Amino acid sequence: MDGFSQDELNNFRDLLIKLRDELQQVAEPAGDAAETVELDQSRVGRLSRMDAMQMQAMSQETNRRREEELKRIAIALRQIEEGEYGYCQECGEAIARGRLQADPAAMLCIVCASSAESV
Repeated sequence: MDGFSQDELNNFRDLLIKLRDELQQVAEPAGDAAETVELDQSRVGRLSRMDAMQMQAMSQETNRRREEELKRIAIALRQIEEGEYGYCQECGEAIARGRLQADPAAMLCIVCASSAESV
């Protein structure tokens, strides 16, 4: 692959910014579900408390994944600015355009991503 045109880079940048904004908007209302669960059994029944604890754990994991995705997006945006976008962080080879179109924050080529998943 011989690099991207400025129009392609602008399209990837716009897509990354849109994804970042969407993730940040979703993060604000979801914050309440991750708060500490009330342990007072006189106010909340045991099953309700267990449900609340499960919801809390799910919300915390969702928040963790969202933060990871926001970090990947920030790295991709920085790479665009530094002229390093589209290259695998593992092997240095170009990442296929189709892969970047499906996941503009991809940091690994398909070969390195596949080997990382099999570990």
